Amino acid sequence: MEEKLKIEIIREKLKELSEPEYAKFNKKLCPDTKKQVLGIRIPKLRVLAKEILKEEDWRNFIENADINCFEETILKGLVIAYSKIDLKEKLILVKEFIPNMDSWAITDTFCPTLKIKPKELEEIWNFILPYTKSKKEFEARFSIIMMLNYYITEEYVDKVIKAIDEIENDAYYVQMSKAWLIAEIGIKFNEKAMRYLEGENKLDKFTYNKSLQKMIESYRISDETKTMLKNMKK
Repeated sequence: MEEKLKIEIIREKLKELSEPEYAKFNKKLCPDTKKQVLGIRIPKLRVLAKEILKEEDWRNFIENADINCFEETILKGLVIAYSKIDLKEKLILVKEFIPNMDSWAITDTFCPTLKIKPKELEEIWNFILPYTKSKKEFEARFSIIMMLNYYITEEYVDKVIKAIDEIENDAYYVQMSKAWLIAEIGIKFNEKAMRYLEGENKLDKFTYNKSLQKMIESYRISDETKTMLKNMKK
């Protein structure tokens, strides 16, 4: 890259990294996105994001990234997530980035990359919680995937279960992420998950059964518990 970061240089690099056949594969894998898909593998985007962050004017890329391009949107998210800036500024950038998500792949790549320090957990919890109320599919999924990655802990698991039960968004990728989250709770806090599933939860039939399915398919759930789960299907 030149001494001064140029958006055109980054786009040329993206073209060089693109694979037409992988683009076709990605379009099938992510039919939800309306963005242009170039076909670039995530590890290559991660390397490029770190290169961008070495430049003094890396914020210029965030400000000018083409959110109509699938990979450029992911790259923007990775640059934000990897950036070593104070939490206040980072959350401003995250808030601005969230509306750019229109695919499970963008959300699920961004969230695990946004590493959280223990001292930041409470502030970020308060940041993500309002998104559980969002009627927008990938805003709600963002909150769930963040919980999945960082909040299935002794301190937060009860709050997570309460938050799950209050999510009223029935979009497909929200339902699937809720089921995934419940299954992970079932693996780490089995008794709490079972009490929730057997109790008066507000889960729709699809999400409820999908949660059971994901737990049954897990090698980290005991055979005894799996037998119980099979008998709980609606």
